[in-house]
Amino acid sequence: MRSRTAQWFECKIKYEKVMEDGLQKQVVEQYVVDAMSFAEAEQRITEEMSAYISGEFEVTDVKKAAYKEVFFDDDNAASDRWYKVKLDFITIDERTEKEKRSRVTYLVQATNLNRAMKNVDTVMGGTMIDYDAASISDTKLVDVFETMEQREQNGARSSHAESRQSSTEGQYGKGNEAEE
Repeated sequence: MRSRTAQWFECKIKYEKVMEDGLQKQVVEQYVVDAMSFAEAEQRITEEMSAYISGEFEVTDVKKAAYKEVFFDDDNAASDRWYKVKLDFITIDERTEKEKRSRVTYLVQATNLNRAMKNVDTVMGGTMIDYDAASISDTKLVDVFETMEQREQNGARSSHAESRQSSTEGQYGKGNEAEE
């Protein structure tokens, strides 16, 4: 497990996708990119997706993500889902001796809901913070793209890059994206 704090943007892409039955269907998929501004986020998602989608596509939405930190499960190649996890950090006000809770949202990569919580416990276990899981929910995110420098530094690829490439190369060349 590794965690990464950055400014994350959620981007929606609309394009014509070739389905398993050979028919084309217009789909909207959601991705996350690491960027410093909305303009950079749009540029980054366009660059990332042009490697996987042949033909026209449109960036239909770019918004700041509610989370600043992402937990990557680089140890488990089967981790292909993304979960939003809200934690309540518990502190005690020394003056009033009352419990105070601060809610923080994380994006967590995992194979399933239980594994997502286990991944959170793995990362948070190394801290001295008391916390409760307030909520955990599956997302429709397809992938998370870090900056190229960050990927090279971590020796990591995007979570779906290999499966996309292997499942689409034979049939479509380097272009179309595989079914999620």
